[in-house]
Amino acid sequence: MEYILKVENLRKYYGNFEALKGISFEVKKGEIFALIGPNGAGKTTTLRILATLLAPSGGNVFFMGKELRSNADFVREHISYLPEEAGAYKNMRGIDYLRFMATFYAKDGKDVDIFLERAKEICGLGDRLRDKVGTYSKGMVRKLLLARALMTKPKLAILDEPTSGLDIINALEIREIIREYVKEGTSVLLSSHNMLEIEFLSDRVALIDKGRILETGTSEELKERYSAKNLEEVFRRVVQ
Repeated sequence: MEYILKVENLRKYYGNFEALKGISFEVKKGEIFALIGPNGAGKTTTLRILATLLAPSGGNVFFMGKELRSNADFVREHISYLPEEAGAYKNMRGIDYLRFMATFYAKDGKDVDIFLERAKEICGLGDRLRDKVGTYSKGMVRKLLLARALMTKPKLAILDEPTSGLDIINALEIREIIREYVKEGTSVLLSSHNMLEIEFLSDRVALIDKGRILETGTSEELKERYSAKNLEEVFRRVVQ
């Protein structure tokens, strides 16, 4: 299977601190690849580099065969990034927020309309889109943000803790939205602390700790390799 993203020996320094110590992994076209690890492991730093928000200190990243640093505009055109701490403008109506964000990616008014209709379908908020975002629950805001991230049908969606802080029902709905969208051709790189979520969503998993990739494989491969009942046990044994 062809790779949409290839990361080779990626390094990142913050002063004298080496946050990423030469990590390598690939994301295949049409798959959900999960990057998991404890706090401070380097997950968010990795995602921000791949989203072109941080510059790497070393190594190479190739997206759709193009080197990331010298083709940043191309990368931004074909990826979307949903940070864990993302928010929406509380004083805007949901529909106006989506329309506003669509203008950043659309080539013309027709594209704006296409993106907007797609976003409305993804978020499923119906008439509540006419209300201000400040009146939304956390689950509704997250659905709105996910719709923003997916409405352009990106080649790669980078999702950092997509269901963070959500209740069971909202988390399930978000996971189902992600799964359905992958069927339409979007690849996904995600990070999550929820091991059940990782098992439900991901095709393959990479475990990262202290800036190094320790293991990569499917959930079943990792559980078998470590004689574990679930990914939580794998996670604990690998990291400890």
